[in-house]
Amino acid sequence: MKAREIEVDLPHPALPGADWADCFEVQSDQNGLNAEQAAHQAFGRLPSWVAPLMALRNLVVRPFGLKGGLKGDPETAAAGTRRIGMFPIISNTAREIVLGFDDSHLDFRIVVETDVRPAGTAVRLMTLVRRHNRFGRAYLAVIMPFHKRIVAAALSRAG
Repeated sequence: MKAREIEVDLPHPALPGADWADCFEVQSDQNGLNAEQAAHQAFGRLPSWVAPLMALRNLVVRPFGLKGGLKGDPETAAAGTRRIGMFPIISNTAREIVLGFDDSHLDFRIVVETDVRPAGTAVRLMTLVRRHNRFGRAYLAVIMPFHKRIVAAALSRAG
């Protein structure tokens, strides 16, 4: 199943100050799939090629004081925050789950939405970013080719 890119209207309630966004959608043949289930399928276990990219990213950004990958149990943080994969859950309803966190260079949210249709469930994965400074803009530009590949891989697992 191939993801298609769809337009995002800003501002978005999940990150009202976002100045960049993208959104992709796939059609799943799973009836009744809710947003949390779709997020677990997408991010619960990413393809093996993502781990080396994240390790490289963490090594490169460490001198700049940016948050790295999150260690420990992927479902719970030390402070008791539930996670899906490495992403903290910010809000959760049957149709929409919002994941993400804030950092010094940018804030980001991943919004996973589901829409039950006669032929299955549409799953949308939206990324919202609020860049704080030049470093945030440069960082987003550098990771963009990887972001799109990771989103496509994640969405293919959610269907």
